[in-house]
Amino acid sequence: MFLQALKLIEKYDRIVVHRHTHPDGDAIGSQTGLKELLQLNYPQKKIYAVGDNPGRYGFVEGSAPQEIADETYDGALAIVLDCGGSGLVSDDRYKLAAATLRFDHHLFAEQFCDVEIVDTSFESCCGLIAQFATECGWKWNKRAATAIFTGMVTDSGRFRYDSTTARTLKLAAMLLEQGVDTSEVYVPLYAESYASAKLRAQYVLKIQFTPNGAAYIYTTKEELASLGVSEFTISRGMVGVMNDLEGVKASVNFTETDKGVLCELRSATLNINRIAVKYGGGGHLKASGATVADRETAMQMLNDLDKLCKGEDI
Repeated sequence: MFLQALKLIEKYDRIVVHRHTHPDGDAIGSQTGLKELLQLNYPQKKIYAVGDNPGRYGFVEGSAPQEIADETYDGALAIVLDCGGSGLVSDDRYKLAAATLRFDHHLFAEQFCDVEIVDTSFESCCGLIAQFATECGWKWNKRAATAIFTGMVTDSGRFRYDSTTARTLKLAAMLLEQGVDTSEVYVPLYAESYASAKLRAQYVLKIQFTPNGAAYIYTTKEELASLGVSEFTISRGMVGVMNDLEGVKASVNFTETDKGVLCELRSATLNINRIAVKYGGGGHLKASGATVADRETAMQMLNDLDKLCKGEDI
């Protein structure tokens, strides 16, 4: 499966690594980890990593993006990680590269790179990169292993989600053998300010329920502005307050923005991806997202989610 990807990597002396916008731990971990692995195993090559700010995952060593000129892409290979669609790539200059390669674990939506390794059986893109590096016989160091471990932890929900397999744990064990100090990952990853805890408490009180077991939160544009935090902090950050509630079969967090209503859907047992796809989004079977035009459309999505919880077709 990996031979074409390895051939591309070995062919080009200049490589630029990309990932999706508004990065999560898997996007940052896979990008930072792969960049470090490439530098370690191909010291003669020039390796770059670009994108927007790593945000709360800036604690990952080496995660700060680099500023590079357009000319850097001349005769170079661009690698896109953890990105299910071309419109989600942070820095679309990857299109300027001589060749493009993608590693991803999301449900396939479109082909936008020359060579694509898309495998939804992996819990994370970091897990896919760990398997790739292992099969290539690459050397590891602590820095690369720590970055990759971080992405595996975050995208598997601390190894709780059912995407976690025996392979996940074997790869995680291999990473720990490289000297990963879990406290260097868990302490900054799960540290929470009082302001954040207070915000989370506010959002617990905003939860509403449909008749058939769907939980939802709706944040208006005015409410978002009054909170003084980013739309990502609310949209992606607050969907988790509904995840472990007893009796909840699925959940959706609606956040009004200038771009439309951001919709984050989650379920521990149901395939909510088909609802996201119906409304122009995508992602994983049990964790997906979409952006819709207005509140009316968001409520149509909620109605579909309630039908899904009831066992009806949508």
